[in-house]
Amino acid sequence: MLAATLLALAAAVLHAAWNLAVKQAPGDRFLALWGQFAVAGLVGGVALVAVGGIPAAALPWAALSGAVHVPYVVFLARAYDRRDFSLVYPVARGTGAVLAALGGMALLGDRLPPLALVAVGVVGAGLVALAGRGSPAHLADALAVAAAIGVYSVADARGVRAAHTAWYALAAFVAIAVAVSAAGLATGRGRGFAASWSWSWRRYVLTGLCSQLTYSLVIVAFRTAPVGYVTALRESSVVLAALVGWRVLGERAGRRRVAASTTVFAGLVLLVAAR
Repeated sequence: MLAATLLALAAAVLHAAWNLAVKQAPGDRFLALWGQFAVAGLVGGVALVAVGGIPAAALPWAALSGAVHVPYVVFLARAYDRRDFSLVYPVARGTGAVLAALGGMALLGDRLPPLALVAVGVVGAGLVALAGRGSPAHLADALAVAAAIGVYSVADARGVRAAHTAWYALAAFVAIAVAVSAAGLATGRGRGFAASWSWSWRRYVLTGLCSQLTYSLVIVAFRTAPVGYVTALRESSVVLAALVGWRVLGERAGRRRVAASTTVFAGLVLLVAAR
C-alpha cells in the first residue's frame, strides 16, 4: 500500500504540471491536449510492440478508455478557455475521484472500510469549498470532465486487472491518441494539427511524456489498491492547483480556495489512515 500511495502522490504533481501547461497554451487548447496525447500514444505504441502486446481480454477496456477521452478532451479544453484553473481543476478532479470510487465499488467489487468512505466524503466537501459559489453554468464543463474521469478510471482499473500487467497503460495511450485524433479530424482540425505541431512540438513532447508517466504511475497503483483510494489520493493535486492559480496565474479567491484545501488534506490523511 505504501508503494501505491507514493505512486499516486507523484502522479498528482505531474498531473497538475501538464494541466497548467495546457491552461497556458495559446490558441485552441484542444490542439494542446491532442498534441500531448499523440506523443504519448506514439511512444506507447512503440513500447507496446517491444513488450509483445497485452492479453486480448484487456483491449476492449483500452478502447473504451480511448473513446471516453474524447469528451474529456473536448470539455476540458472548453473549461480552460472559459474558467479559472483553480476552479476547473479542483471540481473536475475531485468530483471525478468520488465518481471513480463509487464506480469501483459498484462495478469492480472494490471494498473500502467505512472510515475510508467518510474520508472520500470529506475530500468531496473540501473540493466543493474550493469551487466556491460557482453557478451550475460555471461548473457544467468541469462536471462533464469529472464524469469522463469517473468512467475511464473504472475502465482502466478493469483493464489493468484483465491484462495482469502494467503494460496495459501503453494500450490505453494508443487508444486515446487514435480516438482524439479521429475526433479532431472529424471536426476539421486536420490543418490545425499540422500547423500546431510545427511550432509546439517541444511542448507536446514534454507534456506527452509527462502525461504518460503520470498515468502509468496510476495504472501501476491500481494493481495493488482500490480504484477509489488511488484516484482520491492522486487528487491531492487540487491543492497545488489552487496555489498555482492564485500565486502564479493571479486568479481571484485564492486565499479562500487555499484555505479550503486544508479540508482536502484532512480527507486524504484520513483516507490513508483508513487503510
